[in-house]
Amino acid sequence: MTERILIFLNLLAVAVLVGKIVFLSFVTAPVLSRTLDADSFAKVVRSLFPQYYGLGMVSAAIGWTTSIALGLLNGFEPVVLIPATLWLGVLGIEHYCRTPLIAQINELSDQLKAKQARGLNTPLLQQQRDGLHRLSVQLNSVVLFMGLCLIGLSGITP
Repeated sequence: MTERILIFLNLLAVAVLVGKIVFLSFVTAPVLSRTLDADSFAKVVRSLFPQYYGLGMVSAAIGWTTSIALGLLNGFEPVVLIPATLWLGVLGIEHYCRTPLIAQINELSDQLKAKQARGLNTPLLQQQRDGLHRLSVQLNSVVLFMGLCLIGLSGITP
């Protein structure tokens, strides 16, 4: 019974992780970008992303914990260690994106907006901000790939 609960919680964590990425990337962001002006979009994004990454961190913590618990029950074979390692990677990426990365993006965006309001041309600042945004998109893609790997590994039993 305990093993079934752990497997259920692990699968739920994977579903939440992959679902949040797919929903944000393919539904929420496109709809918001089409319907909101730039300032409103920026406000929504600033409110959304800390919670978005927080949800990913909770999912990863649950996934890692249940993977380790399953390892304790069944032995630490590669079929358990690989998902546990993936979950730890997801947790690290989600934490990095939530804590320093979005703060850096927001700071550069604020500086960029202030300088543009004064009529200053800021290509270097724009490049820095765009580079960090691109990094966040790439990391989000890595987490999605890791989540899909976790889905594939969930069908393998020790």
